[in-house]
Amino acid sequence: MSLSILQESEDMQERSQKRRKLSPSDSGAGSPPASENIVLPSSTLSRIRPRKNTQAKESNTIQTERNEAVTIRKANHDFLDLGVHPWLAGSLSAMAIRKPTGIQRGCIPEILKGRDCIGGSRTGSGKTVAFAVPILQKWAEDPVGIFAVVLTPTRELALQMYEQFKAISAPQSLKAVLVTGGADMREQALALSQRPHVVIATPGRLADHVKVSGEDTICGLRRARFVVLDEADRLLASGHGSMLPDVETCLSALPPSTERQTCLFTATVTPEVRALKEMPRPKGKPPVFVCEVDTEVLAIPQTLQQRYLQVPVIHRECYLHVLLSTPANVAKPTIIFCNRTTTATLIEYMLRLLDHRVTALHSGLSQPQRISNLARFRVGAARILVATDVAARGLDIPEVALVINYDVPRDPDDYIHRVGRTARAGRKGESVTVVGQRDVELVLAIEERVGKKMEKYAEEGVSIEGRVVRDALKVVGEKKREAMLSIEEGRDVVGKRKKGVVKVGKS
Repeated sequence: MSLSILQESEDMQERSQKRRKLSPSDSGAGSPPASENIVLPSSTLSRIRPRKNTQAKESNTIQTERNEAVTIRKANHDFLDLGVHPWLAGSLSAMAIRKPTGIQRGCIPEILKGRDCIGGSRTGSGKTVAFAVPILQKWAEDPVGIFAVVLTPTRELALQMYEQFKAISAPQSLKAVLVTGGADMREQALALSQRPHVVIATPGRLADHVKVSGEDTICGLRRARFVVLDEADRLLASGHGSMLPDVETCLSALPPSTERQTCLFTATVTPEVRALKEMPRPKGKPPVFVCEVDTEVLAIPQTLQQRYLQVPVIHRECYLHVLLSTPANVAKPTIIFCNRTTTATLIEYMLRLLDHRVTALHSGLSQPQRISNLARFRVGAARILVATDVAARGLDIPEVALVINYDVPRDPDDYIHRVGRTARAGRKGESVTVVGQRDVELVLAIEERVGKKMEKYAEEGVSIEGRVVRDALKVVGEKKREAMLSIEEGRDVVGKRKKGVVKVGKS
């Protein structure tokens, strides 16, 4: 506390000296040298702790592995002071990104130094910029061949990252290629053979190219300087639906770890991710830099209001319809998360019949449909997005004000990623988890994981139960049956029969 007060008094003294227009000799004696403004940690692990009071806003404390606290002054919290080139800082400023976040302050200088990095920070904290900026700066110094390969678990997140790389690098002539499922492999193979600067891919599709596209297509991958695993906890998770085999196939076509720089980023640092820090390091290779920001206190944004709504299972759809129609929620851009594709499809059809502006995002849709539906939601043509966990990671849609967990996620980490679609970058947001009789244990596990209790949903002047009984039971039941019939008959969400679907009569 005394150190912070001393620093503030020094800053006030320096400002007063500038106002008096001191001579060069006087000013040199009165102000501290620039090298004293930043004291960087010497260890390999940093944790940037949250701000706790007004005075703490003037400085941030980084806790190192040996519990050594160092202070970074607020005056140096811009990208130029992190060693970022002016053209990149200007490009970020044009995107309204003017001050680095904690994860960016911690990781950008270390990546620029050539260190491998593991970054952990809660959702909406700017992890993409934390690795994109140093990669683009290094690329601009030597723009040859396939410079970086970025792996990410979902197509939508890969597309978003592709757009962000293109936007940040706008002043330069960056060639980036998107390699995901649902697109023509021949066109992708041709693009890879032309040696783009950055390859952004999902592991499954890039692994397919490694296996079948031939050496002419993938030989450029063997000279990549950077490899990034975004949402590393998902990419490295084992068990059912694991992406780890595909990730290993992709890595087999890339340079060995001694000849590349590797960065892993995630909102939930799992044991699988932490274990990589302990792996033996080659001679001459600096130790892995691990930066965890605010993960010890809250895994969710502090501006997020977490609430629950307890409902009888058989009337879950009625409560959802009423919740979306209350005065407080009727205009909010909303994402509804379901555990299964079939559930998401039914909810989409039913809500459309109930006159909600709704679209969907899940693995049961074709890639053009997924891109189109997500674009409709982004621009506001649809107010509600019904999705499975393919939309839970990384998607940055600042306008989202409400997240509804129609099904309680089985894994508390999935809950963290779901509710992280709102309250991003300091904005306010709200999440409502619909809780049935059998979901109590899951909710308790989530509360233990995030370190905060959910509050019971309440809205002034509104009785959810009363509206369900009075207005929703009959009409929602009818629309649900109508939606189920449309799905059974192979019709799309607007009631038209899908192409190639033939109704089979009963014998």
